[in-house]
Amino acid sequence: MFADKPTLKGKHVTLCPAGPEHTDGLIELISDPDVHRLTGSHGHINDDQARQWYATRGEHTERLDLAIMADEEYVGEVVLNELDTDNLSCNLRIALIGARVFGKGYGTEALELVLGHAFTTTPLHRIRLDVFTFNERARHVYKKVGFVEEGVERDALRWDGEWHDSVRMSILRPEWQARS
Repeated sequence: MFADKPTLKGKHVTLCPAGPEHTDGLIELISDPDVHRLTGSHGHINDDQARQWYATRGEHTERLDLAIMADEEYVGEVVLNELDTDNLSCNLRIALIGARVFGKGYGTEALELVLGHAFTTTPLHRIRLDVFTFNERARHVYKKVGFVEEGVERDALRWDGEWHDSVRMSILRPEWQARS
């Protein structure tokens, strides 16, 4: 379903197929402690693993990995993955490189671009995501672009000895069409 690896241009960001040329940005992203907390990532990958990961993203037709670029600088990634072709649904995840790019609208625009692509060029009906309750900034952005909260997974993340809930959100094709 994601054999086409498009470049999507917005006013402030361009989404392009993630590749080896974005590895330094990915390494910065996955090295940021705030990004680890916001994504609930306990694991770490080394530079060689990051290079290998981005070198192979274009080969996968069951997922779409896009680098978020602003002024030709890597500022994050947005990914459609966990494709369920029987139910025409997938997961979405997005991560920005850190506090220096937060609050500039990059995430909102990237989400709008990828949702527009998904709902106009594929048969997808539903796109879902999970976000931790402490990540109010992300929850606000997801709601702003049309995601609806569906439920809460209690105590889904243990971080620094404390438990945190995760909120499942989704957007359906008809909801996106009504907003467009």
